[in-house]
Amino acid sequence: MSKPLVRLYVSQRLADGAPVVLPREASHYLIEVMRMQAGDSVALFDGATGEWEAVIDDPHRKQAKLSVRRQLRPLETVPDLWLLFAPIKRGRIDFIVEKACELGVAQVQPVITRRTIVDRVPLDRLHANMVEAAEQCGRTALPTLAEPAPLEKLLASWPAERTLLFCDETGGTPMLEALKDRPRGAPAAILIGPEGGFTDEERQMIRAMPSAVPLSLGPRILRADTAAVAAVSLWQAAQGDWS
Repeated sequence: MSKPLVRLYVSQRLADGAPVVLPREASHYLIEVMRMQAGDSVALFDGATGEWEAVIDDPHRKQAKLSVRRQLRPLETVPDLWLLFAPIKRGRIDFIVEKACELGVAQVQPVITRRTIVDRVPLDRLHANMVEAAEQCGRTALPTLAEPAPLEKLLASWPAERTLLFCDETGGTPMLEALKDRPRGAPAAILIGPEGGFTDEERQMIRAMPSAVPLSLGPRILRADTAAVAAVSLWQAAQGDWS
């Protein structure tokens, strides 16, 4: 049985025969850490065209040069699921976006609420976490990472066709029960609140949305990162590409 190829994300668009010059960090990883040499093959993906086999032509540790040989897999199709969450402290926000990528979310959206305690959302770091997760779990399409937006603004422009699954700590319909009769494959989004929860005003505003479905994630109060993983997992099991 052949050994799996090392997988790397590249920002340039890939195609048959295309030359690829890796940035310093990726070059160092291949040449210094993995000890790869000229003629060795790696798997590359760009988030747009699928996964490709590429051969190392010049194993320079600061700027390795490769050439694309053939396509290994087409671009994956993922369920049309968004994850909306209030930013939380470092480490736990990294965990949310990493697991969202691994679980098959199509878009990640930071949402600024009244009780959000994080002043700045490190999009570059979150993108890097998603890249690393995609490299490890075999994804060929990175989730879209949206700019942080206030809750009120998001709700004001919410697309009518997308169900808003509101994970409400004050209670709602059990998630699996709420999902069982809904059309499979329909656009959906999961909304997770901040560590201090939504305010009463925010909760009323969300519940007033025609597309909102208040949900319960069980009898225990979950941390925001745990709630995000639990909700996405339940949705994938009920309506996504796990079943």
